[in-house]
Amino acid sequence: MSKDITLTFDIEGIDWKEAASIFERAPLGTREPDVLRRTFENSDLTCFAWDGETMVGIARALSDRTVHSVIYDLCMLPECQGKGLGTRMMKAMLERLGTPGVVLWSVPGKEPFYARFGFKPMLTAMARFEDPERSAAGGYIIL
Repeated sequence: MSKDITLTFDIEGIDWKEAASIFERAPLGTREPDVLRRTFENSDLTCFAWDGETMVGIARALSDRTVHSVIYDLCMLPECQGKGLGTRMMKAMLERLGTPGVVLWSVPGKEPFYARFGFKPMLTAMARFEDPERSAAGGYIIL
């Protein structure tokens, strides 16, 4: 990974097969490229990290742009992890969202990373999933 990583916030020209590969290698599970494309197209904020012309990270968020936002799918290639890229992406996302309340989905074990940005575990969150078994395999813990 070079030191010249750039961040972009536009979905134009994204290779969704490449993005799905990053998602899987991160590892955050498997997403079909078309499903990943639609989730990003319907998001309020997207972020892509580039090492030259190679995409190395992706993230997205939903927001009411006033009070609350939710960050999803912050991920990068394994060889880019632990080198400050996630921090750059989180700072850029939080700055652009600008809402006082932000929630995020995290895979188990990444909580210390997000705690550095002031995130704390939620005691009252609940979720409803079409396929709870698949959601549990994707890192969401269903109690």
